[in-house]
Amino acid sequence: MKIAFQERLETLEEGHFELISRQNEKLKPGNGLFDRYQYPVLTARHTPLFWRYDLNPATNPYLMERFGINATFNAGAIRLDGRYLLVVRVESSDRKSFFAVAESPNGIDNFRFWDYPIAMPETGEPDINVYDMRLVQHEDGWIYGLFCTERKDPAAQKGDESSASAQCGIARTRDLKTWERLPDLVSPSPQQRNVVLHPEFVNGKYALYTRPQDGFIEAGTGGGIGFGLTDSMENPVIDREYIVDEKRYHTVYEVKNGQGPAPIKTAKGWLHLAHGVRNTAAGLRYVLYLFMTDLEDLTKVIYKPAGYFIAPEGEERIGDVSNVVFANGWILDDDGTVFIYYASSDTRMHVATSTLGRLLDYVVNTPADGLRSATSVERLNDLITKNRMYQTGREKTMPAANGQAA
Repeated sequence: MKIAFQERLETLEEGHFELISRQNEKLKPGNGLFDRYQYPVLTARHTPLFWRYDLNPATNPYLMERFGINATFNAGAIRLDGRYLLVVRVESSDRKSFFAVAESPNGIDNFRFWDYPIAMPETGEPDINVYDMRLVQHEDGWIYGLFCTERKDPAAQKGDESSASAQCGIARTRDLKTWERLPDLVSPSPQQRNVVLHPEFVNGKYALYTRPQDGFIEAGTGGGIGFGLTDSMENPVIDREYIVDEKRYHTVYEVKNGQGPAPIKTAKGWLHLAHGVRNTAAGLRYVLYLFMTDLEDLTKVIYKPAGYFIAPEGEERIGDVSNVVFANGWILDDDGTVFIYYASSDTRMHVATSTLGRLLDYVVNTPADGLRSATSVERLNDLITKNRMYQTGREKTMPAANGQAA
């Protein structure tokens, strides 16, 4: 029995090391805007063996899993002390989610989980489930983690074990190891998910992007991505929410939309990554899109390309909640490289890379949604006409076979 145990352990260790140490390759040719990669950066199998197995042959002679991991997804991201760090939503097989830090030397592969998950402190009203943390290095010196705290809906009817209430949980840290829990956000909305802290003070106050929502799943009268101010993160209260980016009929964000990570400050404006949701015959479809707000007036959208930026492709469409991509973390490097960390189908984590220059070109120069089929055709015809004129002019200046102009 001991020999069989040791042989199985060695096989598991070899497979795990091969998985977490493999190099990731860009998928060619890409779309000119961003590059996808061949492998997910994190899956359930990336979690340490000593999380999933009791490695003592006396208490686990068959070396079976004692703590099942179902998925690793929806990670916040930060670069700290030269390291690329993800605070990952890890979902165990009992459906509970918790946070754990995974670290990479280059941001695209070799992610390794820290030995222990985050022991998130609780408030006086314990969390039933926590997930989808947005990390923000605020100018006040703290790193804040804003996440969804889910509890059973106290108004649920007897026998209803699925109705839930979602609010914004808040914690802060200096090193992602020791966390201080702050009170949950108080806002005019009955429920809050996808709340994100702006990285700078606004008129001496903390600014928050919200998602007003009537119910746990349905946005209801919630009109889109909101914005509000609070005097303090120790007593976070928003008295009024302003809609920054509204949901619109027959768009990729018609059912609901939400802020992804905190926006990136650029010379042209604040660059935002968000998710949009529409309904289909196969269920809800989640995609990512970009927009930009004014540097001074954070509630003013100045650029917003039509359609989606990233949608699920191939195997990304398959998982626990299929046909979904979701992002709540990105990192801007000093050289202008942007690492976009997105999850597919509530199952695994991926990375896409671009540059700030390419993203700005896309956001500023891609036409907005005209909101009607006719305007989409007009936009396409305009592009076709410009391309045909360019091709005709190019052909006239190209040398013919005899060396003369064509």
